[in-house]
Amino acid sequence: MLRSYAIGDVHGQHAKLVGAHELIAADRARTGDAEAPVVHLGDYVDRGPDSKAVLDILIAGLADGAPWILLKGNHDDMMRDFLDPIVPSGEAARWLTDKVGGRQTLASYGVSVASLRAADRLRKEACKTVPSGHRDLLETLRPSYRRGEVFFCHAGIRPGIPLDDQSERDLIWIRDEFLLDPRDHGALIVHGHTPGERVVHCGNRVNLDTGAGYGGPVSVVVIEGRAVWQLTPDGRVPVRDVR
Repeated sequence: MLRSYAIGDVHGQHAKLVGAHELIAADRARTGDAEAPVVHLGDYVDRGPDSKAVLDILIAGLADGAPWILLKGNHDDMMRDFLDPIVPSGEAARWLTDKVGGRQTLASYGVSVASLRAADRLRKEACKTVPSGHRDLLETLRPSYRRGEVFFCHAGIRPGIPLDDQSERDLIWIRDEFLLDPRDHGALIVHGHTPGERVVHCGNRVNLDTGAGYGGPVSVVVIEGRAVWQLTPDGRVPVRDVR
């Protein structure tokens, strides 16, 4: 039976991401499985205190050959757009709004983000300050990943459309059309994007976003077939279907 690990939204919470990987290491030690992939569901940046350190961890892990899959979240995509001079300035500037949290991300790189600084000046400074390796990582994030009976993505899928034909926009942005649909989607959809107080298993989907962007934890699970356990300091805790 295939085993996979998955980590929910991080949002600049460096210490909590480290803690999630420590829980995976402990589970690997118990099972003797050093090869099962760790799927990161995206939204590595924004709102939290140290997005730069989060991207540093991800880049270092990939360089060391860790079996990690890095998916794209909508916040990661907005950061990429902000650093891309081809994207119109007005569109890119939405990343800086308080609701999104891009200013906190820039601050983690040492960019001065005083509220009165114009977006175009911040953009120029950010393009000089954010390391090329971080920009490269944002360009190479995957929209989705399928392994056995599980389909991983950041936000969800468009119901009724084959998984191989999903649009990238839906995979990183969709909400109610997916969240409120009770149908089986041909695989268990493991996603984040919509924060809640706990990991929730709805039968056809599992949501791992537990609000790290608002001070909540970064949650991590292990999946075998379609069975899901949350990893805790005390070991595995089954995530039950709430239907």
